[in-house]
Amino acid sequence: MKKKIITGLLACTMGMAALTGCGQKEATTGEEAVDAAEGEEAGESVTLHVFAAASMTETLEKIQTMYQKTAPDVTLVFNFDSSGTLKTQIQEGAECDLFISAAQKQMNQLDITADPEVNEEGLDLVLEGSRINLLENKVVLAVAEGNPAGIESFADLGTDRLKLLALGNEDVPVGQYSTEILTNMGLLEGLETDGKITYGSNVKEVTTQVSEGAADAGIIYATDAFSAGLTVVEEAGKDLCKQVIYPAAVLKTAQNPDEAQAFLDYLQTDECMEVFHEVGFSRAP
Repeated sequence: MKKKIITGLLACTMGMAALTGCGQKEATTGEEAVDAAEGEEAGESVTLHVFAAASMTETLEKIQTMYQKTAPDVTLVFNFDSSGTLKTQIQEGAECDLFISAAQKQMNQLDITADPEVNEEGLDLVLEGSRINLLENKVVLAVAEGNPAGIESFADLGTDRLKLLALGNEDVPVGQYSTEILTNMGLLEGLETDGKITYGSNVKEVTTQVSEGAADAGIIYATDAFSAGLTVVEEAGKDLCKQVIYPAAVLKTAQNPDEAQAFLDYLQTDECMEVFHEVGFSRAP
């Protein structure tokens, strides 16, 4: 009888030890899992969403490759389109960390510190202290290689040489600059009446129409003319349109504001400015 009791006690003791051992193993495994998760998070890649004017496509794609060496843990995802379209997407809640516009208007429409007459909806999406003027571009009159219509200046747009002129829509910065130029020259109403204008939703569409010969000429940015291999016949001076300044800012809704600011700082380096200069951009005054 005593033997049976002792045997039972031994079995119970061994069972408790086993349970204790299992509990200790589970606790250790939990701690290791937390450490592993923290380690994975520390080396995890950050995805940075950059909304940029379509005219920056070629330069930013080149800079993207350069930035991989500077910040290998940051993955850049670009959304290129007209500044007006990008502004609308941001306003509607699209994921965006950094916004680079081809004109002040679209940035002002998101900036609570801007003139209320521009920011009519009182939007407050620009992170305070992050907004800068990044680049300056030029508006030009461009034609396809060989210049089949023989258009040599803005003045020629009012002659029989022109059959069709490609412009950006009114909600596109390049379209707004174009309208300003043609209005100042007194040509816009006549061209519209004669049906001599075709429109594109962004500067790339306008450039394509000229490249493919669908239009005799187009009013685009100097950078797009360079990238597409078009011939620039005249550059718009300050008497025809305002300066083309590209503002940039981190957004208040940014998922990765620190990384966005770091990339914006990188874009201002001499290394990046060399890339911008190659296609006709210059550092904003």
